[in-house]
Amino acid sequence: MNLLEKISNKTAKIGVIGLGYVGLPLAVEKAKAGYEVLGFDIQEDKVEKVNDGINYIGDVVNEELEEIVKNKKLSATSDYDRIKECDAVMICVPTPLDKFKQPDLTYVEMSTKEVSKRLHKEMLIVLESTTYPGTTEEVMLPLLEKDDLKVGIDFYLAFSPERVDPGNISYKTKNTPKVVGGVTSKCTEHAKVLYENVLDANVFTVSSPKEAEMSKILENSFRIVNIAFINEMAIVAKKMGINIWEVIDAAATKPFGFMPFYPGPGVGGHCIPIDPFYLTYKARAYDYHTRLIELAGEINDFMPEYVVERLMDEMNKQKKCLNGAKVLIVGVAYKNDIDDLRESPALKVIENLENKYADIKVTDPYIDTFMLKGKEYKTVKLTKELIETSDAVIITTGHKHNVDYDLILQNSKIIFDTKNVLKDKREKYSEKIILL
Repeated sequence: MNLLEKISNKTAKIGVIGLGYVGLPLAVEKAKAGYEVLGFDIQEDKVEKVNDGINYIGDVVNEELEEIVKNKKLSATSDYDRIKECDAVMICVPTPLDKFKQPDLTYVEMSTKEVSKRLHKEMLIVLESTTYPGTTEEVMLPLLEKDDLKVGIDFYLAFSPERVDPGNISYKTKNTPKVVGGVTSKCTEHAKVLYENVLDANVFTVSSPKEAEMSKILENSFRIVNIAFINEMAIVAKKMGINIWEVIDAAATKPFGFMPFYPGPGVGGHCIPIDPFYLTYKARAYDYHTRLIELAGEINDFMPEYVVERLMDEMNKQKKCLNGAKVLIVGVAYKNDIDDLRESPALKVIENLENKYADIKVTDPYIDTFMLKGKEYKTVKLTKELIETSDAVIITTGHKHNVDYDLILQNSKIIFDTKNVLKDKREKYSEKIILL
């Protein structure tokens, strides 16, 4: 039985390297679809939790994980020698930027080398980690292809970008359309059949991994540029005495030619602040500078500093000094109603406030502790006394649940609402609410 037949009848054993925000939901869906799935991770605590059926990712349903582990459809290991058992391997490892915003492909390269040591005929390898166009063919393929194992003939290699949106109620791994691009047409075919057997969504094929890699970069470059644009409009509107939130609502009534984006204290998550800079890095090899993306990054990076400057101005109006002021941060997650704080702009707001010698306390119903610059922070419970003793409150995450905004409104002195979550209360409490 060849690999395509194994994939089609779901007798293929699937390996997933990296059991984080992308890898674990993918592993769960493949197991639910009927495949036997083996997850790999270098973090022993993740391996132990998976094998015990304990969930640690918000987009995974606890009961589903317990069920597939109980039925032996999903297990996890840190023993990479077991890759040799797998017919297909999905690589879902981190691809961070270094301090110079250069791509760090260490985890991709390490994972590819581990696969290469155990590569066998009739094996499919798919990279899902976001990266710059060319990674699959220029970095992975040379590590995998050997004299006796040729791509498209003996094994199959493709790229399919992850599309994970933590906390999204409507779209999860299962029903989000997939893009697939293989090194050869047979590579594309094998990957396409596998994803079609797992997802309740269309699988769109492109002519090579580069197009698939570029599609993910395009998606998030579109977002970073538009967020930067609306952030700049917010700054300009404030100088003109214009409410940018009303302007956006008004513009959004146009049924064509406009898509609303909203300002905030910066951008967070793994995708928007990071993905576009893979393209800026790669573009330099072609003697081109992606000026719009780089400028968008500068504008968004400035927003946490702008938030602190605005707070200083408002406190000065009340003859209060930020130095020594007690400031309560509401929300440290990068988006509402999740516990994910990757690249959260709230962290940069906190850092800027502490550089001004403010006394910071943080409350977030989804996060108990977090690390910032090597220092551990513990979030506090939102109480009347905490709010009353704070000189200012900054809403940095627009949590829709588990935050008592009425308690904040009734007991605060200044509320800097950077997410417009108090929109419906603005008129009644206009004297204390400041909008971005």
